[in-house]
Amino acid sequence: MRADIQVDIGRKTFASGLLPELIAALRRCQPGDLVAVVGDEESVGPKLETWCRFTGNPLLETSVENGRTRWVFRCGAVAEPAGSPAEENRPVGSRLWLYTNFDCNLHCDYCCVRSSPTAPRRELGLARIQQIAREAAGLGVKEIFVTGGEPFLLEDIGDILLSCAAAAPTTVLTNGMLFAGRRIESLRALPRDRIVLQISLDSATPELHDLHRGPGTWARTREGIKRARAHGFRVRLASTVSTDAEAEAFRHFLDEKKIAAEDRVIRRIALRGSAADGIAVSRADLVPEVTITADGVYWHPVGAEDADLLVTRDIFPLSESFAAVRRAFDREGEHAHRLARIFNCA
Repeated sequence: MRADIQVDIGRKTFASGLLPELIAALRRCQPGDLVAVVGDEESVGPKLETWCRFTGNPLLETSVENGRTRWVFRCGAVAEPAGSPAEENRPVGSRLWLYTNFDCNLHCDYCCVRSSPTAPRRELGLARIQQIAREAAGLGVKEIFVTGGEPFLLEDIGDILLSCAAAAPTTVLTNGMLFAGRRIESLRALPRDRIVLQISLDSATPELHDLHRGPGTWARTREGIKRARAHGFRVRLASTVSTDAEAEAFRHFLDEKKIAAEDRVIRRIALRGSAADGIAVSRADLVPEVTITADGVYWHPVGAEDADLLVTRDIFPLSESFAAVRRAFDREGEHAHRLARIFNCA
């Protein structure tokens, strides 16, 4: 992970001069800047993590190279993009995300899970998804989100979506570029009242969209949107943007097209996966949304291959994996409350 400021602490610890170094680094920061701390004492890690929690500067990454440890933390809280909805009150487990595969027909330069045409498939598989859907129905799941890579690369995507839709209303995230041949036949068999297609369109004109996703992709995506609507599907448009200005321009486009508020998603690039820039987010920043991949259960879809967001490798029984996410969320809250009481002076 890139950093705006780098501090080499050598063999310093909190007992031997590390704290003034950290304070000096914070004084040089703007909110949202990333600070890399490089040192020779790996044992500093747990105390540095506690300091980060206590000061509200979330620790984002820890790595080791050539015998030295590098910690990256963010200066201050994430600024919420203008117009972002507040959804902190959504019950944990009411939304379930499934990563069906990680390979994709596109190589977007900001993909949070590094999907691409050369990425290994890492398929969740129809049998596991059918079991997940059966168990999810009794666990309070209100919505299922199916994502890839690109889910429509899978031969059995129709059966996958049918099993999910039987358990809960289902949204499938797609770039909309593969709606032809056998895939359009798969679409035709799906229930329109239980399936929503969320199609990625980053800008009102090709320039920005194609910059991130590849030449010609904007035009093909627009054609996919038309085909999906022609077959009677509700289409939600999702834009990934770098700035508030880009977000505002896309909102204006959606207003002109009379796209309803519930059929638009505008989100900022997260500094995860392939992204070189974006909003750096940690577990502490994210209200958990249970996310299942072939590798296990994750805290949130934005980091569904990152070790810091892995909750458990065990998917089944689903009731226990949901409980593991809730327990982890409770621990986050308890830790925050304990820190808040440290300076309780009256």
